[in-house]
Amino acid sequence: MFTAQDSALVLIDHQVGTMQLIRNLPREEVRAKTLALARAARILGLPVVMTSSQEDRLQGPLMPELADILPEAFAARIRRAGIVNAWDDPAFRAAIAATGRRNLIMGGVTTDVCLIYPTISAVAEGYAVQAVLDISGSPFELSEYAARKRMERAGVAFTATNTIIAERAQDWSTPAGSALIQLLFTQVLPPVVPAG
Repeated sequence: MFTAQDSALVLIDHQVGTMQLIRNLPREEVRAKTLALARAARILGLPVVMTSSQEDRLQGPLMPELADILPEAFAARIRRAGIVNAWDDPAFRAAIAATGRRNLIMGGVTTDVCLIYPTISAVAEGYAVQAVLDISGSPFELSEYAARKRMERAGVAFTATNTIIAERAQDWSTPAGSALIQLLFTQVLPPVVPAG
């Protein structure tokens, strides 16, 4: 179990251009869950590392809502010049190390290019990694499947937004837990339809 005290959130290439490449999941759901997880990190005070690649090209800027939710992390984002595996960027690795956390909650767009390599690299360096699959996505079902298999074989655990939020909350009756359950019901879970 990861806790709010021992984990950090890492958002890789959630850029307006790369988001258009997602075909295996509804893009709007990926966007909404990414923003919900960012809000959860703010509620819990989790350290957040963001990175982007070539914002001035087809990939485009990071989703602008992230600047509103996590302004400091957004301003400190690692702007890679084109390095595919974010882990190979010394500034990215330094930002991860600076969190002081060894448990990483990672999501990236796309799963089959932007998420696979840094998750595997982080595990190889002794980090525990949970890949949040519903804030990630790929252009092809086959490449998504292959990426998930490779990550799993390397020791990356898989999770989803609602699961990771519940794991962080640990107790819905606390002030943070109460805020998180509200976030789950309003921004992550499908609407509840009254019985009868």
